[in-house]
Amino acid sequence: MGGRARRLLILVGPVLLIETMFFTAVAPLLPHYEKSLGLSKLEAGILVGSYGAGCFAGAIPGGVCASWFGVRPTMLTGLILLGGLSVVFAFASSIWLLDAARFGQGIGAALAWTGALSWLVMEGSRERRGELIGIATAAAAAGALLGPALGGLASVVGTRPTFASAALPAVALGGACFLVPGPDKRFPQPASSLLTAIRRPRLVVGLWLMTLASLALGTLDVLAPLRLGHLGMSGAAIGAIFFAAAATQTGANIFVGRHADRRGRSATLTLILTAAVLVALGLMVARNQWLLALLVVCAGTVFGAFFAPSMALVADEAELAGLELVLVLALLNVAWSPGQLVGSTGSGALASATGDAVPYLVLAVLCLASLALLGRLATPTQPGSAPPPDPPAPVRR
Repeated sequence: MGGRARRLLILVGPVLLIETMFFTAVAPLLPHYEKSLGLSKLEAGILVGSYGAGCFAGAIPGGVCASWFGVRPTMLTGLILLGGLSVVFAFASSIWLLDAARFGQGIGAALAWTGALSWLVMEGSRERRGELIGIATAAAAAGALLGPALGGLASVVGTRPTFASAALPAVALGGACFLVPGPDKRFPQPASSLLTAIRRPRLVVGLWLMTLASLALGTLDVLAPLRLGHLGMSGAAIGAIFFAAAATQTGANIFVGRHADRRGRSATLTLILTAAVLVALGLMVARNQWLLALLVVCAGTVFGAFFAPSMALVADEAELAGLELVLVLALLNVAWSPGQLVGSTGSGALASATGDAVPYLVLAVLCLASLALLGRLATPTQPGSAPPPDPPAPVRR
């Protein structure tokens, strides 16, 4: 890893941390909003899922913005939205305003994520891409660690001082992005060039696994806090459980990224899918609060482990297709956000009608089917298992 990429990680890591922190902060607050606003499981799912809906809305515009105007302005705009709407969320007193603030933050997250990750990947080598993305997603996992802690703090001291103060790091990072030298190149490509991507089966599978991971995490983020709350755990205790899940995920992502470089993307994803099936089945049958808490930690780690190898697979295939990384990385938000939205809202609605076991069973079946699909794919030269061929020069438009 070059010195410039290492320095850039110091900026990009906290940006991804902040973005994920805002996303995960709401989970420990669901029992609070359920009582104070009378939310149903479906409405709680919408509150969680509105962030993902915003990410979906901002995904392609974020990629086009990064391609045409540069990664720094894209990231800065995203940080402004994240920080500003955190203040709105802090003082919101109705569910529609909370949903709207979360939706706007999702748009900001898409811009910040695309700008930051594109900037990082452009500075790194293809052979170390999995490790770089693994480190970056470890920072995002640390945000997932801090988010529940932030939500737990808000359940104790109040949402207004907590979320108003949380806007300050986003402002500080917005200023810091001017202190790091950025790429001056612009390689505008039309959004229609993304149609080339869907002709590559391995790229599509990588995107699907991103969707599956976010679907799993969306399901976990809605059902687990509510179930733990019904079993008698406080908001602070729920925050501590999700804190532990994110802590283990932080370390695991670095290891998973390195494993994907050395052993191959498909081999790594096969192991993760196998573990995901087992964890989903465990969540389906757990009835004791402490067993459920342990499974939530395991599930957060396993489901989060999808991201580094899936992102690396998508980036590899896009580069081989001659597409600009800044635009292709926007596909990650296109893949992630529908899964998060369906996972949170769909699991809430399905659990209301059938109970919590059915959404987890559906998740296990999807993981098992994805494992079979991955096994059927023809496996070309894998990064890490053999030296990959040099990709063709990206098409410039």
